[in-house]
Amino acid sequence: MADDLIELLLGIAPDDRLGALRRQRPEALRHAEGAFRELLLPADPGRLSLAERAAVALRIASAERCAPLAVAFRALLDRAGAGELCARAEAAEVPGDDRLAALLRYADKAGLRPREVSQADTDALAALGLGPREIVALTQLVAFVPCQVRVIAGLRAMQQEQAQQ
Repeated sequence: MADDLIELLLGIAPDDRLGALRRQRPEALRHAEGAFRELLLPADPGRLSLAERAAVALRIASAERCAPLAVAFRALLDRAGAGELCARAEAAEVPGDDRLAALLRYADKAGLRPREVSQADTDALAALGLGPREIVALTQLVAFVPCQVRVIAGLRAMQQEQAQQ
């Protein structure tokens, strides 16, 4: 992966106008990329595999209709040797009744209807073998991907404005 996924996806060079603008807030840039790496590429993924993390991220990016992120998350699934999970992660209805299906359904609920998430949902994740660390990471991932989507949308709008000048 590149040093900055969003810049890679949008073709922003570090020294162009938008790259320079992003570097005016180096802490924000560093923390955003750090969160991406910790949530999707941790050195120790624990009981939430890299493939499961990428599938959940792909599910959220697809629901948000963010093609650039979806491409990146498909690549992570391929890299994890689980490219066959792409279709399941992107399906309108979550197929199956296995662990991945349960994770994707949780992502849908936490992402689209967070007020409905209850202790029963957390208990169901624990029953899948997830510990508190993985449950928190999963929930953070569900919240993080839409943040990336909004940054990409804002930067894309700025690119279009810049191109018209």
